[in-house]
Order: sequence, then C-alpha cells, then structure tokens
Amino acid sequence: MSSTHSRVAAPDAAESPQPGRVSGPVAPPRVSARRRRPGVIALSLALTAAGGAGAGVLLLQAGHRTEVVTVIRDVQVGQVLTRRDLGTASVALDPAVKAVRVNALDSVVGQRAAVELTPGSLLAPSQVTKESLVKAGEQVVPIGLKPEQVPATALVPGQRVQLVHVPAQGQEDTGTSSTAAPQTIDGRVVKASSAAPGTGTVVVDVATTAAQGPTAAAWVSAGTLRLVLSAPDGT
Repeated sequence: MSSTHSRVAAPDAAESPQPGRVSGPVAPPRVSARRRRPGVIALSLALTAAGGAGAGVLLLQAGHRTEVVTVIRDVQVGQVLTRRDLGTASVALDPAVKAVRVNALDSVVGQRAAVELTPGSLLAPSQVTKESLVKAGEQVVPIGLKPEQVPATALVPGQRVQLVHVPAQGQEDTGTSSTAAPQTIDGRVVKASSAAPGTGTVVVDVATTAAQGPTAAAWVSAGTLRLVLSAPDGT
C-alpha cells in the first residue's frame, strides 16, 4: 500500500511579510494646500492682461504699412525728377521717419533734387526743391580742392562760400599792397563730389554771377583760388 505524501507549498517570498515593510498600496503624502492671497492673484491676472495687450499692439504696428515713394535711379543734385526716377513701396514706417507718401508722388515729379539721390532709398520731402540751384544769370565754376584745402565742415548744396584770390606760390600779388584785402567772389555750392581715390581731391561746383564766372575760372586754372565758407547768414 502506497502512502500519499502531501506536499505543502512554502509561502512565496514575495508574499511573506518582511520586517519593516508594509504590505498593500502606499498612500501619497498629503500636501497641505497653501492659501493664496487675493492680491497675488489679482496682480498675476493684471500682468497677463498687460502682456496680451502689448503683444496685440506690436502685431497691429507690424501689420500697419504705409505706401511711400522710393528712389530707383541715381539722381544728381539739381537734376529734375521724372517718373522713371521714382518708385513706390509698402513699408512699416516709423513715425519719426519723414517720407513722401504715394498720394504726393505727382507733386514731386518736376521738382529738383536738393541732394544726391541713390537707388533703394526713401524719398524725404527735404530732398527735393522747387528752386533751381543755378539761377538765371549765373555760371557754375568747378573747383578742385586738395585734401588740405577741403573744409572739415561738409559742403552741402546751397551753402554760401567765398572764392578768394591768393598769390601764386613764390610770387606776390602785383598791383596790391601786402596789407590790402584779397580779391573775393561770392558763390554758392551746387554740388560737392566725394574724395577721389588716391589723390583725395574733391571737386566742388560753385555758382557765381555770369560776370564773375570767367575770373573765378582763371583763378582755378592758375592755382590761385581758395574756397572759404561763409557764415550761415551769408556774411
């Protein structure tokens, strides 16, 4: 007769309780909710609203564009503007920037450039004039100035100058005493070029009366002419 051996399974090690270990789910630690102050909440809402309003203003400004007049061809000082010299563009314009609006385009056509205009720039009202830089009865005398003769003050169209006759180097001015005032001719700057590469010479176009133009040209040819800036009031 065979005996039946009953095997009793040993309890699983995972199921057996261990010292210091709690069986079953562990509840998360309780965090006490802090009481928020009403003032802090109100300040947060105000800052959020202000940030949203500021972003809205920036978006509106970025989206607001103005139709303005641009320069698309080189225009020399005193040259009459034509429609082919000008173009249009839609830009986000800063209020501090003065530019001719598209609706005033026809009014600037036929005016003269008061300064040299370059392609790609916006046309400002101060850059055009209805007056001719060379008036009736005047002549333009080109004067080449060496680097040491060029004034530190920038020469701009319309600036009053004096053409001064000085004795040639090594010679005395005949017919006048050493204390006599030199001969002068009043003039007005029409255009001043940039310094020539290598020599640094600047050519200045000066308008004088038709009667004095030949004399000024002779001084230039003889190398006895100097250019002097007049005071702002012309004296």
